[in-house]
Amino acid sequence: MLDYKLLEAFEAVIREGGFDKAAGTIHLTQSAVSQRVKLLESQMGQVLLIRRTPPKPTLAGRRLLKHYLQVKQLENDVMQDMTPSSKRNMIPLAIALNEDSLATWFPPCIAPFLAAHPVVMDLRVDDQEQTHQFLSDGDVVGCISSRAKIVQGCSVTFLGTMIYRMAATPEFIKCWFARGLNRDSLEKAPAVIFNRRDELHATMLSQLFKGDSFHIPSHYVPSSEKFAWIIASGFGYGMLPDQQALEMLHDGRLVDLCPNEHVRVNLYWHRWNILSPIIDALSKCLEQGAEKLLRENNLEFSENSVPSLH
Repeated sequence: MLDYKLLEAFEAVIREGGFDKAAGTIHLTQSAVSQRVKLLESQMGQVLLIRRTPPKPTLAGRRLLKHYLQVKQLENDVMQDMTPSSKRNMIPLAIALNEDSLATWFPPCIAPFLAAHPVVMDLRVDDQEQTHQFLSDGDVVGCISSRAKIVQGCSVTFLGTMIYRMAATPEFIKCWFARGLNRDSLEKAPAVIFNRRDELHATMLSQLFKGDSFHIPSHYVPSSEKFAWIIASGFGYGMLPDQQALEMLHDGRLVDLCPNEHVRVNLYWHRWNILSPIIDALSKCLEQGAEKLLRENNLEFSENSVPSLH
């Protein structure tokens, strides 16, 4: 039988990124935490933790961690059901999502859930490949991703579609694209790209120029808020989601460089496939909120590959 006190110490080391910080969160000495992790490894008969900075779980450690977090979630659900509301503790929920969702539709979508449940959110922000990895490793109870492929032990629901448009200020267009979008102007004008894994810009140009490649001078701005600010300030052009761009397009602060072309990105909600009332409530809130905030541009459920999104 698994010793959950040992598992608690192991999970704290991974979550906090070290033995010292883990000791503070579970009120033990650093030595005691280290002893518990060593004892767990001895009981399991294999190494569970790669001891580096920060520590990382081995494959066996990730499987054990996922099991522990799921059991812990089920215990939290039981305690919520059996404890009077005035004495309930806050339940931590870890969710992985992309930066653009966090900067636009996700906060208003999740607000009713937060108002109705004693929950504290632990949001992990990365591109869609990494959000899937967080879920596979058991680090989060669910993730928002542009991948439809189901993670083992999880279920998936289509949420809706984000539309991205290539935009710039009128002044920027006058300076850099007075003769339109062509190879010469594109290889001189400064673009704004989220990071080096962001494929939205390249996808748009591939649609426009049938696969031609370009050497583009680029600002790399890994923040959705500052990304939009750089474009709106006239320092570059780039791909903005409608949730950020439409108001500025309507009032003339920005211009859609390619009105007949855009990139559509499907979003999906992946969650642990366990009987958890709190995860069920979270899923229902996301699905209902996305129905209002994302489904205007609904696409068929598809497993086709899509570009990395911010």
